[in-house]
Amino acid sequence: AEVRAESESNFVRSVCVADQMSADNAASETQQLAQRVSEKMQVSSECGSRGLGEHSGERERALTLEERVALIVSVGEECVTEDGVRALLEKKPTPPICYDGFEPSGRMHIAQGIQKSVNVNKLTAAGCEFVFWVADWFAQLNHKMGGDLAKIQTVGKYFIEVWRACGMDMSKVTFLWASEEINRRPDEYWTRVMDIARRNKLPRVLRCSTIMGRAETDELSAAQILYPCMQCADIFFLKADICQLGMDQRKVNMLAREYCDDVRPKIKNKPIILSHHMMPGLKQGQEKMSKSNPDSAIFMEDSAAEVRTKIKKAFCPPAVVEGNPCLEYVKYLVLPKLGSIAIAKAASDGENERVVYDDYAALERDYLAEKVHPSELKPALADALNAMLQPVRDHFENDATAKELLKKVRQYRVTS
Repeated sequence: AEVRAESESNFVRSVCVADQMSADNAASETQQLAQRVSEKMQVSSECGSRGLGEHSGERERALTLEERVALIVSVGEECVTEDGVRALLEKKPTPPICYDGFEPSGRMHIAQGIQKSVNVNKLTAAGCEFVFWVADWFAQLNHKMGGDLAKIQTVGKYFIEVWRACGMDMSKVTFLWASEEINRRPDEYWTRVMDIARRNKLPRVLRCSTIMGRAETDELSAAQILYPCMQCADIFFLKADICQLGMDQRKVNMLAREYCDDVRPKIKNKPIILSHHMMPGLKQGQEKMSKSNPDSAIFMEDSAAEVRTKIKKAFCPPAVVEGNPCLEYVKYLVLPKLGSIAIAKAASDGENERVVYDDYAALERDYLAEKVHPSELKPALADALNAMLQPVRDHFENDATAKELLKKVRQYRVTS
């Protein structure tokens, strides 16, 4: 079922199956299939290991069509649409192109690092190619790093170094810098931007302002009003088949699908919107990590001690799952990357025993039943996060180029 942008307040997971089974059963079947595929392909490899690296092509050839569909759909909290994914894989003779654009703005937090690397590895293992749009001009339009393009580009290089270190399979990944690519093909790009702008009323564009971390009611610069039209144009400029960004970017991605119907002639193959879950901050009520509040997020090169301190202070009420960031970290970061989490529990004889969870549903049940307490979950979570981050720390300590980039980035003041 195609979700229209006007129903933004009601996020719906689009699940389409040929035999018209119920949406709930279809979602369950897709999740189970994706889990089997992930196990088969060792998606949950240790951080820094080869994971889905050099032999991902061999594994790809071993997958059936439905396994590839399930693996792709498993990346998203919402997919618009699953039928579109299936048709894309059936009909396109060349590898599907997935895209994500990012503003280089300050240090990288763990969702941008670990969660993105896991998602990219799944998509490339399913036969896709991934394009990162290094949105340096966009960061400048949005006044990130004070609008200093040189600083923004330094941060972009730092981001790439983080992904190289944390286990992302780079064999099917390309990084394109917006400032360079737009200048190479300016007629194509700006013609599309202008066409998108003239076909949309200002209120529709303003609704997309949340993609920049702004509210519709904020006092926006003219550049920030242009920004959504440019981001929409990116999708067509890059010839992206799948937009794999966070749920916070959903509005502009849906604008691109609407544009396909508005333009003449219509664009038949609409981009598929695969929106991943947004990781919360560590403090109570923080729906999204914030770089401007260092205590609310784990950063990719945080020390082991910093990670332990932040997790120790994190909001984690006993027997409460909803809005519990520690459990979300386990569900969306630890289990997809490492495959399991070991929690030390006091046994009846006074000794500690380790209970290993490789299934989030089992951990959630035990947490609700208070068989697992925050005092047990937090140390296990900190250990797991540190295991994932250690290769990144080592890289930025031992590689001279990466070390210098991090030194510069840490000196920059993050601007919102």
